Amino acid sequence: MYFIDPHIHMISRVTDDYHRMALSGCVALSEPAFWAGFDRNSAEGFRDYFHHLTDIEPKRAALFGIRHYSWLCINAKEAENVSLSREVIKLIPEFLDKPNVLGIGEIGLNKNTRNEATIFQEHLDLAAKTNELILIHTPHLEDKYKGTRMIIDMLQNDSRVLPHRVLVDHVEEHTVRLALDGGFWCAMTLYPTTKCTPARAADILEMVGTDRIMANSAGDWGKSDPLAVPELVLELRRRGHPEETIRKVVYDNPLAFWRQCSRWKEWPGQAKDRNGVASDLVVGVEG
Repeated sequence: MYFIDPHIHMISRVTDDYHRMALSGCVALSEPAFWAGFDRNSAEGFRDYFHHLTDIEPKRAALFGIRHYSWLCINAKEAENVSLSREVIKLIPEFLDKPNVLGIGEIGLNKNTRNEATIFQEHLDLAAKTNELILIHTPHLEDKYKGTRMIIDMLQNDSRVLPHRVLVDHVEEHTVRLALDGGFWCAMTLYPTTKCTPARAADILEMVGTDRIMANSAGDWGKSDPLAVPELVLELRRRGHPEETIRKVVYDNPLAFWRQCSRWKEWPGQAKDRNGVASDLVVGVEG
């Protein structure tokens, strides 16, 4: 089965991971801007980072037949520095016309502070003014419910924000309905410690269904698995879920959300999955 990983940080992964993902059926992924493992000291560091996301990484992915898309922002872990964050936000419009950029993200909260909320809302303002999709990072562990509630309140207080153009990421059992009930898309992150296991993600799908929900690996510098989405496929098959239901979560839903990007352009062609069923080849933005 072909799959899409809608949240993975390939800048932190070795080339062999692209190879393994391609062998496992990955045909496309998106890479949100995130914390680099250290706090950057200048906006120019982010300029180089955005160049890597929009120009360099897509070429590395293409060597393995994987389409690479990206999201741009200053991540919540660095948003406590308001002056730096504002300098970075000023840079983002320079890159929004790049053919692989899907929108603004992953923005959100880390420790649920006032400064983080300020920068989150300034990212929202940019997204509203430029008609961009939005990818949301929700905090981890004990701060998750509070932070998710704060984020959704801020989203709903901005009348320019259209819920169907927002993806709330890292949802878990106690936050998934906050996103879905608000009309937002959401994603479960399959991560070994601070997020969902494949079994928990399968439980969530059995609880809320498959509309406006997807799964990702969020593979990064820490302990994580770039093949986490295929692990979910195996778990759902083990439980007897039909192939069309699994495909909806790991392929159709992320593609449906991405297709709202104003730069999106379909590529023609058909492929067949391992069962011989015809399916659209992954498509993309203009370029």
